Amino acid sequence: MSNAKNPFEAMMAQMQTQAQEMAKAFNPSLESFSPTEAMKGFEALWPTMPKEVMEMMFGKTVNKDGLDAKTRLLLTLAGLTCQGAQADTALRQTVRHALEAGAKKQEIVETITQMSVFAGIPAMNRALELAQQVLDDKRDDET
Repeated sequence: MSNAKNPFEAMMAQMQTQAQEMAKAFNPSLESFSPTEAMKGFEALWPTMPKEVMEMMFGKTVNKDGLDAKTRLLLTLAGLTCQGAQADTALRQTVRHALEAGAKKQEIVETITQMSVFAGIPAMNRALELAQQVLDDKRDDET
């Protein structure tokens, strides 16, 4: 049996190499550029949008009779969970934004657990783990 990577792993390794080469071409000091680390940096740069911006983008600004920002963000959280909770940064940011828009911990947990019917238990567990990271950070900030 060969020790070769599966096709997906090979593709991801190639994409990582290409991203590093492109970053180095833009700026030689970016030789050790990592897209994963860049996303973590982005998450830290703007962890939560101000409530007014969320209401403008996700709320009733465009459709006055439409869904409010909190409901839209809970729906986004449901969608991210249904996708297998693979987008760590997007899921954590959505939880942060939902909290900022007025969602309670109970509503966030309920939204994610409801998706177990559609996405499966592993996706639900992963989403709950990511949400818990945000909730733990928020608890640390409050103390």
